Amino acid sequence: MKRNTEIEIPFRDFQLSGELIVPANAAGVVLFAHGSGSSRNSPRNQFVARSLRESGVGTLLFDLLTQKEEEEDRHTGHLRFNIDLLAERLLAATAWCHRREPESRIGYFGSSTGAAAALMAETRANTAIRAIVSRGGRPDLAGPALPNVKAATLLLVGGEDTAVIDMNQEAYARLRCPKEMRIIPEATHLFEEPGALEKVAEMASGWFARWIESSRSD
Repeated sequence: MKRNTEIEIPFRDFQLSGELIVPANAAGVVLFAHGSGSSRNSPRNQFVARSLRESGVGTLLFDLLTQKEEEEDRHTGHLRFNIDLLAERLLAATAWCHRREPESRIGYFGSSTGAAAALMAETRANTAIRAIVSRGGRPDLAGPALPNVKAATLLLVGGEDTAVIDMNQEAYARLRCPKEMRIIPEATHLFEEPGALEKVAEMASGWFARWIESSRSD
C-alpha cells in the first residue's frame, strides 16, 4: 500500500513543507534538491518523481527555503547560490527521513544549484547516501567537496546546454566515486524538448534501481 503524506520538516525557528510518497515495498527514498528559483512543486521534478515511484522508489520533495526566504531570493538571487545553506537544509531533511523510514536506502536527485547541495550534503551525511543524480546541475559549485563524494553519481546534461556541459565536465573530472556523465542530444537546460525529460526520468530511474536496489543486501 502506497503511503502519501504532506509533511513538515522541523527546524529551530521554522518548518519546511514537503511531500513524502513511498510505494509499497519501495527499495528506498530519493530526496529532491530543487534548483534556482524553484520549489517542491517544480513540474520537471514532479515528473521525474512520478517515474521513480513507478519504478519502485519512494520520493521526498520539499522546499529548501521558507516563503519569506523565497520572496527575498526572488529579488536578490543570493540564497539559491548559498550551497552551504542548501546542503544543511538537505541534511536536516535526510535525518528526518531516516528517522521516519529507518529501513529505506536514501538517494538524492539535484537540479541546478540543488545538485551542488546534494553532492556537498553527501560528504557530511551521517546516513549513507547510495546514489545521486544531477539534472542540468551545477556540480562544480560543490567545489572542494567533490573528491570526497562516495555515492554513485550520474550527471545528466542537455546537449545544447554548452556552458553547463563544460561545468559538469570540470566537476566530473574531480569526482572519485562510481560515476557517469550522459549528454541528452538536442536538449536545452530545462529539458523542455519533446522526449527530453522522459529520457532524464528513464536514466534516473535506472541509476537509482542499480545503486539503491543493489544495496538492499548490504
